[in-house]
Amino acid sequence: MKQIVCMKWGSLYPADYVNKLYAMVSRHLDSEFRFICLTDDSSGIREEVECLPCPKVNIPPPYNNTGWRKITLWANHLPSMHGQWLFLDLDLVITSDINDFFNYKPEQPFIVMQNWTQPGTGIGNTSVFRFDVGHYPFLLTELIDKPLQIIKTFKNEQTFVCKRVEHVVFWPDDWCILFKTHCVPVLPMRWWKTPTLPSTAKVVAFPGDPNPDMAAIGCWPAKNPIKKVYKTIRPTSWINEHWHEST
Repeated sequence: MKQIVCMKWGSLYPADYVNKLYAMVSRHLDSEFRFICLTDDSSGIREEVECLPCPKVNIPPPYNNTGWRKITLWANHLPSMHGQWLFLDLDLVITSDINDFFNYKPEQPFIVMQNWTQPGTGIGNTSVFRFDVGHYPFLLTELIDKPLQIIKTFKNEQTFVCKRVEHVVFWPDDWCILFKTHCVPVLPMRWWKTPTLPSTAKVVAFPGDPNPDMAAIGCWPAKNPIKKVYKTIRPTSWINEHWHEST
């Protein structure tokens, strides 16, 4: 059985982000799957999603409730979770078949999306990664043992993971893309041209702003007047064609 996991803590993303992610997975897999959301609040999440407590990471605040919390997935043991899992961030839009994420290099314990803001550096983007439970438990142990040193040394959890594991394997480049990098036209065309969806993309990631709901209506939040000049996008209707709760 194919296994998918996401994480939701705090109030950054509402329950409908989980519900839409589940629906997109359901539409783009051709076999039975298990879908878990690790969360501290399961209210509003559809009944098909298996909600389990979101593991906490014992490091100083505010880091314990940032992306560093993902490192808990590398624990030696995760309750009710065994084998190989595909992790998906909540702010993703799945646009085509994702069966290949489970078939690609099955012997590899860690495969991750290319970090398109730092291409060629060996650093991945953990918006989309596959992992084997219990394979690299030292990642969590090291973070707990010396959190401030690691946080100071590594910019974020994905840099830490990719610099510490023995071998980083990336998904094929055209499978996982960034909305702002691959879809949004360059200036000045973004003022009048709608963001496009590359035909080979399977997953579009939306790190930072805008989130899918904002991008769909053409809103790229920016308070600084100068940033508003380049942080502009046209309404992007193809997002809602994929990002919805119908299965």
